[in-house]
Amino acid sequence: MAKVTLTPLKIIDHEKGNIMHALKSTDFGFSAFGEAYFSAVNKGVVKGWKRHNQMLMNLIVPVGEIRIVAIDNSGLEPEIFDVVLNASTNYQRLTIEPGVWFAFQGLANEPNLLLNIASITHDPLEADNIPLSAFSQINW
Repeated sequence: MAKVTLTPLKIIDHEKGNIMHALKSTDFGFSAFGEAYFSAVNKGVVKGWKRHNQMLMNLIVPVGEIRIVAIDNSGLEPEIFDVVLNASTNYQRLTIEPGVWFAFQGLANEPNLLLNIASITHDPLEADNIPLSAFSQINW
């Protein structure tokens, strides 16, 4: 999907605690810094559907396991991107460009944290929300 990109991230083992890369200003997906925030999601809970109209998002899961589904319905056929991210087996950054619908679900029993390094600061008028039932082809 052209508007969604996965980038493998480094975890550097350290005896006092690992170092987990997230985003550098020289990385693909960085356009500007607006804010960084964590979103906690409980096991089985789905947050979404949301579409940002200006914000470029860089999503990282440093704790737990989260399924993220992105849908670009700007073309003739909707493009669906579905991935499970976690720090142990699939530590990557998911970059989602403006105009793409997305939702995410907590999968682990432990806390599930999603970090968003966003290109702009939060503006509630900049995003759209629709019910989970809007994309019935996605099984949560």
